[in-house]
Amino acid sequence: MESREPVGRKKTRRIVLGGVPIGGGAPVSVQSMTTTRADDVPATVRQCRRLARAGCEIVRVAVPDAAAAHAVGRIRRGIPVPLVADIHFDHRLALLAIEAGADGVRINPGNIGGARRVAAVARAAAAAGVAIRVGVNAGSVERRLLEKHGGPTSEALAESALACVRAIEDAGHDRIKISVKASSVTGTIAAYERVSARTDWPLHVGVTEAGPPLIAAVRSAAGIGHLLLRGIGDTIRVSVTGDPATEVEIAKELLQSLGFRSFGPSLVSCPTCGRCRIDLRRLVREVQRALGRETRPITVAVMGCAVNGPGEAREADVGLAAGRGEGLIFRRGRIVRKVRERDFLKALLEEIRRLPG
Repeated sequence: MESREPVGRKKTRRIVLGGVPIGGGAPVSVQSMTTTRADDVPATVRQCRRLARAGCEIVRVAVPDAAAAHAVGRIRRGIPVPLVADIHFDHRLALLAIEAGADGVRINPGNIGGARRVAAVARAAAAAGVAIRVGVNAGSVERRLLEKHGGPTSEALAESALACVRAIEDAGHDRIKISVKASSVTGTIAAYERVSARTDWPLHVGVTEAGPPLIAAVRSAAGIGHLLLRGIGDTIRVSVTGDPATEVEIAKELLQSLGFRSFGPSLVSCPTCGRCRIDLRRLVREVQRALGRETRPITVAVMGCAVNGPGEAREADVGLAAGRGEGLIFRRGRIVRKVRERDFLKALLEEIRRLPG
């Protein structure tokens, strides 16, 4: 999964979280968060493993109490990806999670309890080689900053994050990443732009509370995509109400669509219109299902009419330009066969298998 980035990214510091490099030109990594209780270790390990199989590279678990903090080590030993403990309200839970073997901890400046407690976490994390994410959310900004800025504005989010970062730096810790998330796409963008302009620590980018899958995909594409194309962002999470594996799927497609990562095939298909004379939706579903077993970064086009079909099919590694009852199969710019409609899927898959590499 090598990087194919279309734009220059801001040069940030490189940190390493459980073996995954973040910032400093490393590939933009994909994160998600479990929905299980951390103290249910078997269920959490199963979900973490499923997320890893889906392509998740860093997993976060909620740590609301001591039982969850003590479970962190057992979870980490059972999964193939780095584990981040998500801490709110009680900094002692961060200390327990670090001791238990977390690769990283996320602390929220809005509820962790001030610079003294942040420093205690920072010293413990530094001693253990554990990364800290300073994770600010619009829904939990410190009251003094809400009063100062008149609400959870981008200025308030940025000021909260940077003050916490200074406290961590003063405590001698140097493995930091930052997030400043809001449910507002424009508010999120503005907050990240402010932070990016004032620090070179790597940024974890996402739109929080983004909603159910379709809405989350749109909001995340708008917010995360805008920031990445501005060169801002070193690791991302797409927030979805639902199965966390969906977060990973959306994040991977977003990164691949922007050209930042290559995770496998890219499928191009037309939206259908009155010119289409085949069951294109069924065919696309079947091709998509078959491509789930393909790992090469190839482009496959499935087109339903003669307007854009031949052009898109010609530009793909393998493409179909379909007409009434028959169509042309292209392989890397050349027509290789003419096939009947009933053979579309078979012919496409045969030509995909013939691709070198």
